[in-house]
This record gives sequence, structure tokens and C-alpha cells, in this order.
Amino acid sequence: MNVRPMGMPGPAAEHPDGRRVDLGPLPRDATVADHIVHRLAGWGVRRYFGYPGDGINGLTSALQRTGERTQFVQVRHEETAGFAASAHVKYGGGPLGCALVTSGPGAIHLLNGLYDAKLDHQPVVALVGHTALTAEGGGYYQEVDLLALYKDVAAAFLAQLDHPSQVRHLVDRACRTALARRTVTALVLPSDIQGAPAVPEPPHAHGYYRTSDVPGTGPTVPPEADLRRAAEVLGGGERVAMLVGQGALGAVDEVRAVADRLGAGVAAALLGFAAVDHREPWVTGAIGLLGTRPSWQLMNECDRLLIVGSNMPYSEFYPPQGRARAVQIDRDGTQLGLRYPTEVNLTGDAGPTLRALLRELGPGPGPTRWRATIGKATTAWRRTQRELAGQSADPVNPQLLFATLSDRLPDDVMISVDCGTTTAWYARHVQVRPGMLASLSGTLLSMGGAMPYALAAKFAHPDRPLVALIGDGAMQMNGVNELVTVAKYWRSWSDPRFVVLVLNNRDLAFVSWEQRSSEGTPMFPDSQQLPDIAYHRWAEVLGLGGELVDAPEQVPGVWERALSADRPVVVNALVDPAELMLPPHFTAEQARNTAAAVLRGDTDWAGIIRRGLPTAVATLRSGRGRG
Repeated sequence: MNVRPMGMPGPAAEHPDGRRVDLGPLPRDATVADHIVHRLAGWGVRRYFGYPGDGINGLTSALQRTGERTQFVQVRHEETAGFAASAHVKYGGGPLGCALVTSGPGAIHLLNGLYDAKLDHQPVVALVGHTALTAEGGGYYQEVDLLALYKDVAAAFLAQLDHPSQVRHLVDRACRTALARRTVTALVLPSDIQGAPAVPEPPHAHGYYRTSDVPGTGPTVPPEADLRRAAEVLGGGERVAMLVGQGALGAVDEVRAVADRLGAGVAAALLGFAAVDHREPWVTGAIGLLGTRPSWQLMNECDRLLIVGSNMPYSEFYPPQGRARAVQIDRDGTQLGLRYPTEVNLTGDAGPTLRALLRELGPGPGPTRWRATIGKATTAWRRTQRELAGQSADPVNPQLLFATLSDRLPDDVMISVDCGTTTAWYARHVQVRPGMLASLSGTLLSMGGAMPYALAAKFAHPDRPLVALIGDGAMQMNGVNELVTVAKYWRSWSDPRFVVLVLNNRDLAFVSWEQRSSEGTPMFPDSQQLPDIAYHRWAEVLGLGGELVDAPEQVPGVWERALSADRPVVVNALVDPAELMLPPHFTAEQARNTAAAVLRGDTDWAGIIRRGLPTAVATLRSGRGRG
């Protein structure tokens, strides 16, 4: 299906250099807003996520004048705009993400999505409308001190545009800083200045700037001497571990080649899942609280550690200090050595740095015995996870949905994941492989990110299928509303497949389990129980497809239908809230706390016993390597 309703933007015209968007010459009667849009086009910005308001009427009018060469994506809430701008870069939609929102409440709503971009190091430029210059300081409607409000999230560069001659250097600096530091920058745009006549060429005079919109080059390969030292450290290991994160995305072949040369096992941070092939026995999967037991074993038994593009913050999941000699690669030198006492820190892009490191390591396979040990543990773990997914639950085991989905995912699928138990089952069961794209709110860990991420991915690649994995809490936050956005735009996507899985357990289950295991207190119904919503019926009201899953035998057929549908589909899966996600290292204290919660009258005490005992037994058995 390839239908675009009248008035819906098509693909923006690319400049021959592959980055710039060709908007043609700036009109002679151009406004400041026109100048801003044209200058951003020089940096590759063609798509703006946002919601309109009178504080940005000048900007939306300027976008309208570009015709189909740019696109304003109207979401239902400004928070979605921030998430989507961040995700647009993560899914390869362009070099920069851009959010455009109105003054006051619009600017306030945007912040959460921008913090996602900041914490996950994504280059995003925020354009924020503001009170007219003539009214500032007078207590005008929606007047908020935006420079104070944004000084943290946009600390790298934040400025207010007060004169037409500033457009050129402010836009250039905002874009250059966002790209160079991979962070959020923001421009505050008073409403009256947007409609003022443009000054595209400031005078060659004191107090004016005429700047360049050509991005700078970044670090690619560290010095040869540092690479040689890294090779000496890593090459002497008998039990090498690698940890890859989002900085390794795009370097799949290089990660594999270095892992093969070192005989390494490879664990992945959630943002780096697409950097490795999770079908390989030496890929141990996720690391951290939601990680696998083989990843825990890999880190605790290794004698060398190579960290590539990751700053996973849980220090207890790294090797004990002094047990492993370590090397780290990151394009941002400020991120090196933050999590583990590394001996060699290499500032560079993952792909070329790993290729250079491989040359220094020389030929020859790494230790095969270590790889066999890791492979055996990984195979046993995966077998156990399949067993757990197949166990009966009330009414449906959520793990079954993920295990059966993994086998059916198209090779070019894009996956977006929300925060909560959904993340755990994704980390345990979905085998991401080369060619797929997958992401989530990795550091902010914000609920409500999966639907904005899904929208951004689909706008970046309308010809690829998408699967969004969402808990009912996140779905009720903004997923229900953003289905309206899906309904608005899906007919413009050349591939209409947009599958939304909602884990409907009527419980903020991850919070409930955290409360039990860390506090020893029962689930608090007033806090954590959720209304039971017929999400599939809401989808049908919007003209989308809807599927209800309330029995395990329905699961395979649902995936077959949803992944071949001619329109977006919402799968409303009624799953067991008692399904237990054990961390790879479940402590005695956590066990005591959970037992205490049961004894103190947890409302789901029967479910905890019913699902907790089989899960614990199977997990312990896999830890002994007998799957």
C-alpha cells in the first residue's frame, strides 16, 4: 500500500551532498522564520516533530511555504515530540533530530523527551516559541523563563534569538554543538521576531557574525601507540569479555571480527542490541538487572574486558575490580574510564578503531576453550528461557508472546521498547540480528517512550515493518493518544505494518516487583493497579486492526496475522501479573524481602507462589549449566 492523502508531505528533497535538504534560494521577502528553516535545512533537518500554537505560528507558516520539501509531524503531546526527535536520530532518520513547540506549556511538556536525548547522547535541536519581545517581563500569558527552565537540558548551547541578524550564527552553533557533543541544544524564539524581515547576510562589521554551516570532522582512529598498548593488554588474555553499547551500532562486522580474534564472549547493553547477532552462542545477551546469567558469568570470570561504545551504569555487573585488565573505546573522551578502571582509553569511532585494533592484534583465533564455556552457558540459559515461556500462566504467560515473536520477526524489522517488564522480556527473549533496528529510552528509563520511538522510526523508514512492545501503564500514559497519530499518518507509509503489543496485566508490575524485592512490602493496589482497557477495540474505532489474546494457543496465529496485515494492528494481550523476572544474580536479601511481602498479605500472594517457585527452580538449574 502506498497512498498519501492530499496535503500530506512526501519525501523531502535531498541536496547532492547527501546531508543538506534542498529548499532552493531564500525568498526575497523571507521572514526570520523562513531563514531559520532554510538554515536548518543546510544541516540536514527536514522533519520537525511538534504541536502547533501561537508561539510558533511564524515557524509553522515558514514550513508551510516549503511545500513538501520539509515535514511537520503533528503528534498529540509535546513530550512525544521530544522522544521522537531523539529516536529519529537513533533509527537513522537524519543527522539531527528537531522538535518544534510553542511557548509556556508546550515548552514545559517537551522537557522529558529532551532529557531522553541528552542522557542517551543524541543530537537534537529544540525550537521553542516564546512571548513577544515587546511583552517580555510584563507577566504576559504563557510567559515562562525559558532560559532558566532549559539551562540544564540544553546546557551545551542555549540562546534566545532577539535580532534577525542572529539567525545564521545561532542556528549554526546550535546544530554544530548538538552534533559535536551529541547532546541537546535549544533556541528560544520570541513570537514577534519570527515574522520580522530576514537578514540572511549580516554586514561585514563589528559585532556581527557570518558563520559556516559545514559540520566539523570528529575523532575516527586513536594514535597508533595507544592502539598497540590496547592490543598488548587484550592479546594476553585467556578469558576475554566484550561489552558493546550504542556506540558500536553500525560496526557489526568489526565487533564480530575482534570478538573472533580474541575468542571473546560478548554482552550487550540494551541500546547496543543491534550491534551483535544474538543467535550466536558467544553472544550472551543483555547485561545488568534485566540481563542474562551468562552475561553475569562472562563478567565475573573474564581476565580481560573490552568496552565498546557503552557506559552501562550498574557497576556491580562489571568484573570485580582487579580481576580483569580493561580497554575502552568511545567517540567521547569524557566518557572513558567512568565505570571501570581501564588501562587504555581509546577515543575514536567504533568501526575504524576496531579495524585498526584488529591490525595491531594480528592473525590467529582466540582461546576456544573459553568460548566453549560461554557457549555452553548461553545455550543452557536460552533453553531455560524457552521452558519458562512455555509454562502455564493466568491467563497468558507474557514470555510466550516474546519468544514466539522472536522467531517470526522480519529481517528488516524495527523494534521500539517501553520501560518496565516489557523491557525484561525483550531483553531475555528477542534475538535481534543484523539488519534490524531496535531502541528504547536507555538511560532516562522513561515510561511512555515506545510509541514516540515507533512513530519516529516509521517516519525515518516508512518502507520497513515495525513492532512496538509496550506495557499497559505506558500505553495509558501516551500510547492510547498517539494511536491517533498512527491513524493520521499510516496511509502515507509504503509498508503499513505497525504492530503494537500491549501487555495488559492491570498492574504496574515492575514497580510491584521492585517494591516486594527491595522493600519487603506488599503490592500497593491504590498505587499500582491499573484499569482494564480494551486497547484492541480502541484501535478498531480508529480504523486500525485489533487483536485480543486471552489464551496461549492464540499467540502464534496472532503474530502471523499482525505481521502480514494491511494496516497497523494493536494486540491486547491479557497476561499474568505474577510472572516473575529474576535478575541474573538474585540475592538472599531479595528472596527474604519477597517472602516478607507475601507474609504481609500481598494481594497476589497465590500468584507469587504459583509462578515464583517454577521460575526460581528453572533459573537455578540453568545456572548449573543443565538447562
